[in-house]
Amino acid sequence: MTIMLLVQMAHHLIGELPHEWIGVTMFVLFAVHHILNWSWVRNLRKGQYPALRILLVCINLLMSFSVIGLMISGVMMSRHVFAFLPIYGGQDFARTLHHILAYWSFVLMSLHIGLHWGMIMSMVRKITKRAAASRERSAFPVVGRVIAAYGAYAFVARQVPHYMFFQIQYTFFDYAEPVVLFFLDYLAIMGLFVFLAYYATKLRGLGA
Repeated sequence: MTIMLLVQMAHHLIGELPHEWIGVTMFVLFAVHHILNWSWVRNLRKGQYPALRILLVCINLLMSFSVIGLMISGVMMSRHVFAFLPIYGGQDFARTLHHILAYWSFVLMSLHIGLHWGMIMSMVRKITKRAAASRERSAFPVVGRVIAAYGAYAFVARQVPHYMFFQIQYTFFDYAEPVVLFFLDYLAIMGLFVFLAYYATKLRGLGA
């Protein structure tokens, strides 16, 4: 889903039809992800709520609403996959909603990954059957800071805050821009929010 979301941000490069099919696939995977983690939903009423759990629940709920809104607005605007549905009107509203939620979903999913980054790295080490060496562990914070710093620059340069808060109604795309640069910028923006969320979990008292 993470890779698909990155690709979706470049819908001007992949075209409408692939964009719609990838969106449908993402939503199906999103639904499967929730089914597989339904025990987490059932346990929401149980246990205490330290700051970290509150943060995680808020981000998950916001991301869920955002993705559902993306799917609904996407269906309303569909010219290919759902073109057979008798949907009339509401195109301007759907386009506006889709535009805003695309960027919010991108940021929220990045934060979601960051909150689970420790678990993700643990799983990677388990799969590769190797422990992180001390040299690797010491390099991670440095690399993370570099990526986050560039991500902060790209976040502003790409005008993402303006899109999130609908200060700019349409996304500007430079069709002459190298594709690699586009994806590197958005990967760095994702890295920024992964970095912020991960190190937020390290703050004293957040998990208490």
